[in-house]
Amino acid sequence: MLEAGVSDSLVVDTFRMRLADIADVDLSQLHALSIAVGWPHRAEDWRSLLEVGHGFAALDEIDRVLGSAMWFPHGDDFATIGMVITSPRLQTNGAAQWLMRKLIAEEFGKRRLRLNATRAAYRLYRSLGFSPRATVHQCQGDARPLPDAPPIPAGLTLRQLSSADLDQMTALDAPAFGAARPLHLARLLEQSVSYGLFRGQSLRAFSMCRRFGRGHVVGPVVAHSDEEAIAVVHPHVIAHAGTFLRLDTHFKAGAFANFVQQCGLPVFDTVTTMTLGEHADYGSGADGEAMVFVLTSQSMG
Repeated sequence: MLEAGVSDSLVVDTFRMRLADIADVDLSQLHALSIAVGWPHRAEDWRSLLEVGHGFAALDEIDRVLGSAMWFPHGDDFATIGMVITSPRLQTNGAAQWLMRKLIAEEFGKRRLRLNATRAAYRLYRSLGFSPRATVHQCQGDARPLPDAPPIPAGLTLRQLSSADLDQMTALDAPAFGAARPLHLARLLEQSVSYGLFRGQSLRAFSMCRRFGRGHVVGPVVAHSDEEAIAVVHPHVIAHAGTFLRLDTHFKAGAFANFVQQCGLPVFDTVTTMTLGEHADYGSGADGEAMVFVLTSQSMG
């Protein structure tokens, strides 16, 4: 029985949120936020993103972290957006839109923008003017190498990459990604095992693989053809046989997509690549240029 005079209802969430530079927020609180929405990021994954990105965190009146939004610059006129998270209890009350509008208004100027939208966030980004471009297939599972290793394309050689290869990697990647990102590739090289396909001394394709979430993630992968992409990814499948491996790709069909499925990495989920501003798309592979077969991550593209 209710005590006399005590209401049987209670108004909650009447607090006011404020923004803080995400670099000033305790890492453990950011990690707790992503755990609350079921994202796989480890504290170390957050740390890596904070080293190359910028953004805001939304705090309540006692400094609990209730939301985040980050952006990652690639040169002076292009950026990717990611780690846009709001706590479950705030996802329907405009908190994410407030974060995004603040980010766009204060940080970007005339930068071209690209992001990968979950189904829950798709309508939000459409309302902000972003246009859908392609579906990203999140493929993951326990890696299973092919019984017969795929052949290296004729005339090419495969070897592990080092920092000495960064200039060639940047040159190959820039038209495929849509912007030069040497600082990001350099950081990824430090964290990753990377392979490249060469014709003589000329780089034709590369792949990278690093620790992430439940296991390892492959990406980025840049190549001129399905066969090249397969050749640089299969060494990572062998290295992580029987353990959790993930990659995110725009390729739903064709030789590369079939290879990914055969290696024990079925499609787990999909998101939508969206852009704001002219010429914010990935390269098309026209005129003999390479293409991005696998994204670095959903946050960084």
